[in-house]
Amino acid sequence: MSSDFWAGLAASLALIVAIGSQNAFVLRCGLQRLHVLPIVAVCALSDALLIAAGIGGAGVLIRDNATLMALTRYGGALFLAAYGALAAQRAWRGDCMQLGQAGAVPLGQALLACLGFTFLNPHVYLDTVVLLGTLANQRSQPWVFGAGAATASALWFAALGFGARLLVPLFQTVTAWRVLDSLIALVMFALAATLLLG
Repeated sequence: MSSDFWAGLAASLALIVAIGSQNAFVLRCGLQRLHVLPIVAVCALSDALLIAAGIGGAGVLIRDNATLMALTRYGGALFLAAYGALAAQRAWRGDCMQLGQAGAVPLGQALLACLGFTFLNPHVYLDTVVLLGTLANQRSQPWVFGAGAATASALWFAALGFGARLLVPLFQTVTAWRVLDSLIALVMFALAATLLLG
């Protein structure tokens, strides 16, 4: 494999292996075994599309378009705050999800939420389109770099979604779900505040 591929893989992992809104959503779906394959596929394909757009030059357009960045910023903050409020409400009530019942939330609703966490978050554009696109275009083989970055994204989301089942024994109690939802709410509120104050 080319060094550009491995450089793309490492750069992508460094950016996406962090507690963020999309990762928290994928983890929760994985714990519930809620449409894991389609959720993972949407996340991986979305990242691949955004990385390709960045390599193709969209990063420059996004970075220089103040109106687009402002719309994404405020829309993303509103979406994250609303989801944070729902997570806080679940934590307060002590909702304990029934693991392994994928039918609890319709597939369409789960995919819409996933698309929201992906495309209403300005950070995803900065990470994939702007940063990874810029890094790729500095390499001798930018599309090979992009392939490495997209591969890292697919591996990460698959590990997060399907690996969550290893944590299932920890989530048999109301307390565990309260802790998870409290953490998710804090992450969502912090990210929303970062967008508004940034």
